[in-house]
Amino acid sequence: MLKRLGRLFVIKTRTEAWLVIYAIACGAVERGRHYMDVYPGWSGWMLAIACTGVVFLAGARLLDSVRAPAPAVIAGPFAAPSRRRQPAGRSRPRHLPLDRAARRSLTRRRD
Repeated sequence: MLKRLGRLFVIKTRTEAWLVIYAIACGAVERGRHYMDVYPGWSGWMLAIACTGVVFLAGARLLDSVRAPAPAVIAGPFAAPSRRRQPAGRSRPRHLPLDRAARRSLTRRRD
């Protein structure tokens, strides 16, 4: 029963996220006005700005949470390579072969 009740409070769409952000903003403005009444001057203004700044942080988090994540690999006609090839050069050390019997000569240089 609690699980069914909990599903009512899950934000699923961007419209619901915008409505929650609006509610947070209304509360933040009221709290900021209260701070400006209680703390006159510079400190009241700073607390009011901090209250409204939280709306931007919470709103960005809410909107990012309901947006579908971008695919890691763009689907196309060809399969993505599993590992990126690295250019071979003389200054780069090469990987040693795993099988010791595969090494025939004393040097790994191949011209």
